[in-house]
Amino acid sequence: MSDLTYDEMGATGGDLPAGYHHTRMKRVVGHGRADFERAADLLFAGEVQRRAGAEVRMSEDPLREGTRVEMRVRLGPLVFRIPCLVVYAARTPDACGFAYGTLPGHPERGEERFELRLAPSGDVVFTIIAFSRPGRWFTRLGRPAARRFQAWMTRRYLAALDAPGFSGRA
Repeated sequence: MSDLTYDEMGATGGDLPAGYHHTRMKRVVGHGRADFERAADLLFAGEVQRRAGAEVRMSEDPLREGTRVEMRVRLGPLVFRIPCLVVYAARTPDACGFAYGTLPGHPERGEERFELRLAPSGDVVFTIIAFSRPGRWFTRLGRPAARRFQAWMTRRYLAALDAPGFSGRA
């Protein structure tokens, strides 16, 4: 995993490193075991990113540690290439998730973690944790716009499991 563009691999699983912009957002996306299992299947198939508007190619489906994820996001006439490497993936009866880190060519440097938990209340809670800083000239130059875009994508990721085909929202 030496081609990652940051040194703090796995840090989304604990204390986020200094010197980066931090994101922590979550929402309830369903209720009960069936909703948790459906959401987990969608998460590991890259559907959260697809439903948020990215074109997604994965070296393996379902994804696992070591999977290369190549996304493309279009903003008008611009197309941004977003290459990532899955640095963590796990699935247990009540929790699952993965984290991917940035590879050369990604607009940012850092890591993003996507987690689902089946809470004791039965709620299925979707959490996104990330740390990032500009990785390319255009994200350094347009830092305020890049931050707004990241926040917009995070909200779209969180809402992705509300899309048609997932019955997790009552």
